Amino acid sequence: MNTLFVWSIVIVGITLLLKLFLFKPNRPRFKYIYKKKNFLISAPEHELFDILVALVGNKYHVFPQIHLATILDHKIVGQNWVSAFRHIDEKSVDFVICDINYIKPLLAIELDDKTHESNVRKNRDAEVEQILSDAQIPLLRIENKGFFDKEIIATQLNNYLK
Repeated sequence: MNTLFVWSIVIVGITLLLKLFLFKPNRPRFKYIYKKKNFLISAPEHELFDILVALVGNKYHVFPQIHLATILDHKIVGQNWVSAFRHIDEKSVDFVICDINYIKPLLAIELDDKTHESNVRKNRDAEVEQILSDAQIPLLRIENKGFFDKEIIATQLNNYLK
């Protein structure tokens, strides 16, 4: 009987120690450090952004660096919402053009540079393109050749934003 009592005290003691050290709700957690970025977008993206804003004028809004989860509804009946969200949350497009009245996404734009040439990136780009297509959001790809032809971009935008 004494042995059982001693073991019970030992087990209770170990349980309390585990709770105290492992599951302490107010224990200090690792503090991540962040700092402000100097630029929201790269220099070529900024150049294209300025062109897009000049071309769409006051008819549309242009938003840079938009995650797919911002423009796509993942809460579709019959699918796992958490998994669907996680699948798109870390994917983004360089720009989204929205109507001015309701901020409704009308067109996604990707600025393709050398980073889009790797097989991993090509697969990611194809997947994003398919996801946007399924959601009925067209995707315009603009190649970064070191310069942008404003007239060609204007024609492309007009084709999508009729």
